[in-house]
Amino acid sequence: MSRYILFHKPYDVLSQFTPEEAGQKTLGDFDLPKNIYPVGRLDRDSEGLLLLTDDADIQHRLTDPKFFHEKTYWVQVEGIPDQKSLDKLKSGVTIQDYKTRPCQAKILSPAPEIPARNPPIRERKSIPTTWLEIILTEGKNRQVRRMTASVGFPTLRLIRVAIGKIRLDDLELGKWREIKKADLL
Repeated sequence: MSRYILFHKPYDVLSQFTPEEAGQKTLGDFDLPKNIYPVGRLDRDSEGLLLLTDDADIQHRLTDPKFFHEKTYWVQVEGIPDQKSLDKLKSGVTIQDYKTRPCQAKILSPAPEIPARNPPIRERKSIPTTWLEIILTEGKNRQVRRMTASVGFPTLRLIRVAIGKIRLDDLELGKWREIKKADLL
């Protein structure tokens, strides 16, 4: 019987079980069940919802771009994006000779209430920050960070809060819980 695990990945943890260098934190540091694997990845400097499973069909359906599966991110950016910048994100931007698919992008107001990151983000007293919600149906390497930078608003913090209809909700940082396959579809 297949297993489906939701994990709240902390900052500075690799989305793999084997470290690339001594002392690197990985999924192996969190007492996760054996023989499950991440569905997609979150960069070392990103946080949030990571699904792990041993179900190859679900792995394929959630990672293959042809299925247009939504992934929702809360993104703290430097500065305050105007409507023109949000419209550029929504219509797709060119990053590394690739035009991103149209997506959803909006300012989160009020900003989400989430714990501070450890270590804290870089903040400048003279430059405000803004939280955005960006919903993609693709997931190229470092795509959200490259998208916000391309419209002039560098990402300071990135948290994936949903994959399809499953949400991070109140799952504590560094914790995991098991769900049923029916919860994914």
